[in-house]
Amino acid sequence: MHVVIRAFRPDDLAAVHALNEAEVPAVGGESAEALAHIASQSCVALTVEVTKGGDDDDAGEDPVVAGFTFVLPPRVDYGSLNYAWFGERYDEFIYLDRVAVSPAFRRQGIGRLIYEEVGRRGAQEWPTARVLALEVNLEPRNDVSLAFHTSLGFVEVGQRTGDDDKVVSMLIKPLP
Repeated sequence: MHVVIRAFRPDDLAAVHALNEAEVPAVGGESAEALAHIASQSCVALTVEVTKGGDDDDAGEDPVVAGFTFVLPPRVDYGSLNYAWFGERYDEFIYLDRVAVSPAFRRQGIGRLIYEEVGRRGAQEWPTARVLALEVNLEPRNDVSLAFHTSLGFVEVGQRTGDDDKVVSMLIKPLP
């Protein structure tokens, strides 16, 4: 398996949208147009491509989109109440709005690779950011995500209940 993490491109939108919608409620459902807007506001927007098969880039199957992430800096045009919650409490942060890995590629280290790349690129693209912020569902509970983020060093700094009665844990991790 060959993994490439690269910048999101507009031609990724259909695959990213399909992956996003397949992962609801772990991530929020969005129209393709809304996802394109989020990507346009992001300081880091990444697509993960995986090629199964051969040992070099020319062998094996065509690459497939196995994951993606969008990370927003402060003070952009984004209506998320979770994003606003962090904006009210932190001057300099980057907000991991969404990350998804296809079930076919889970438990293979792709999530950790994404977070490493987010940390590296986030520090380059928004050098004044002090923390990486995100939320994880408590209702409906997402124990896999909570355990994953705890293993990466994220800590809870609050909880928030939305209009839809969804409860989320607000997590941060210092950036290097």
